[in-house]
Amino acid sequence: MPQTLGNLFILAAPSGAGKSSLINALLEKHPATDEHNNAMQVSVSHTTRAPRPGETDGVHYHFVDHAEFESLIEQGAFFEHAEVFGHYYGTSRVVIEHTLQQGIDVFLDIDWQGARQVKAQIPDTATIFVAPPSKAELERRLNERGQDSAEVIAKRMVKAVSEISHYHEFDFIVVNDNFDAALSELDAIVTTRRLRKEKQIIRHQQLFENLLGS
Repeated sequence: MPQTLGNLFILAAPSGAGKSSLINALLEKHPATDEHNNAMQVSVSHTTRAPRPGETDGVHYHFVDHAEFESLIEQGAFFEHAEVFGHYYGTSRVVIEHTLQQGIDVFLDIDWQGARQVKAQIPDTATIFVAPPSKAELERRLNERGQDSAEVIAKRMVKAVSEISHYHEFDFIVVNDNFDAALSELDAIVTTRRLRKEKQIIRHQQLFENLLGS
């Protein structure tokens, strides 16, 4: 994919580490404006799981059945896809490319396997791993949510160990112990990526042409 002004970010974490809360807080801190240079959004993935209470199709996920999802796989419609707890999840290739070309930063909320797939196709992607401060705190957060049974939480804790074992594959690591501190670190990562030479050359091409003109 050609160089774009928009940045692609991947946030991965075990369930309960707080990555969704961090992304939402970052979006609130940087509300969309008419200047696309400052815009950011979360990619809306496709999934075959049923909507949870309060979730809306096209906002939280694109909810599809297994047959439609498998058809999209055959069409090469996804940057990455995976099966988690018996359900498919996938990231649309066309939507991501179009959004980045508009100069909008995109956040993907996917696991380490999806991060590998996307990074292989777009090496410029910034991958961020959000870690919990401890196993005990992670389990406390999962119980506090009140969304899952004890059996599901136990499975999530086992899966968390597997996910955390891949922390070293990511470009950045944020430990979500103090939420405000973790948010500041995430914000700093975004700012750093936006200020890279490659992005600034695109953003300020006219400026430099004027500065170097006779």
